[in-house]
Amino acid sequence: MRTRLLLAVTFVAAFLPLASAAEPLPPEKAKAALLKLLDRPKVPADVREDAKPAEKGGLTYSRWSFASEKKADGTVERVPVLMVAPTDRKGKLPAVIALHGTGGNKDGLVSWLEDFAKQGVVGIAIDARYHGGRSGGAKGATAYVDAITKAWKAPTGQPHEHPFYYDTVWDLWRLVDVLEAHDAIDGKKIGMLGISMGGIQTWLAASADDRVAVAAPLIAVQSFKWSLDNDKWQGRANTIKASHEAAAKDLGEAAVNQRVCRELWGKVIPGILDDHDCPNLIRLFAGRALFIANGDKDANCPIEGAKIAIAAAEEAFAKAGSKDKLVVRVNAGVGHSVTPDDRKEAIAFCVKWLK
Repeated sequence: MRTRLLLAVTFVAAFLPLASAAEPLPPEKAKAALLKLLDRPKVPADVREDAKPAEKGGLTYSRWSFASEKKADGTVERVPVLMVAPTDRKGKLPAVIALHGTGGNKDGLVSWLEDFAKQGVVGIAIDARYHGGRSGGAKGATAYVDAITKAWKAPTGQPHEHPFYYDTVWDLWRLVDVLEAHDAIDGKKIGMLGISMGGIQTWLAASADDRVAVAAPLIAVQSFKWSLDNDKWQGRANTIKASHEAAAKDLGEAAVNQRVCRELWGKVIPGILDDHDCPNLIRLFAGRALFIANGDKDANCPIEGAKIAIAAAEEAFAKAGSKDKLVVRVNAGVGHSVTPDDRKEAIAFCVKWLK
């Protein structure tokens, strides 16, 4: 049986090109810049029931959708939602938005939603852009990778989508709008938990949205800048390998390298190497509740970069006098996976700070 060390620190508590050498904006200004960067005309939510609610084991399963934006081609982007709530609920309850990883979908999170609902917290999951019900019938991450490649190939200076994290972040902000008006949800008690890609979307979306009271990014806290500067970009690039290979070909490179990552990330997730990198945005959580779980052998989130973000969080929470609201768990010998203990503790943490 593998030896596993758990280090737990629980405290009483139009886009611009980027250069990785640039000093990031102060966190509050970076927040304003991210909000401006992702802003687009809002459309009515037009919430629709997609299926009749089903009851099982004291829980009610609801499927509905809402409109998040009107795209350049005139189509309305709709976001499919799966919600699990206690059948016998009385009044409004706290809620946690759960987010899947690359190639996953909302239905893969049903057991997480059930665990929350059994403890009196409504569990909610969405399909990320080009995943699940938004993939056009494609399997896994195929549609997602194709969309990122298309965005990369868009003519310079021309509008294009940002499916690599950012467009889903916009959807999450609009989802919070919808939940604030939902008759089952206490709009002052909304949390967000994400795994891998979903965890990155969690710290991006929740850092800039103070309405999210609790956040739990799992196997997601990292520094994109550190990974690129220290030639540890491979794990992240391999999550959407075909897009990086397409960029390498277009740039005349024989293989994916640091230049390819810098150019691709700079176009499809601008600012991720400075203003909107995790070590900068994570400071914005100070005063709210934050749960972090990483593995020290995670190639997608190299631990050296993750430690930079963790140190930034610890400093900010200490300065804010909210050490009790930060929990950090770093698992020795663990790669890119959520351990059973981290799952259990993350759910308990969210319930504790929402109820």
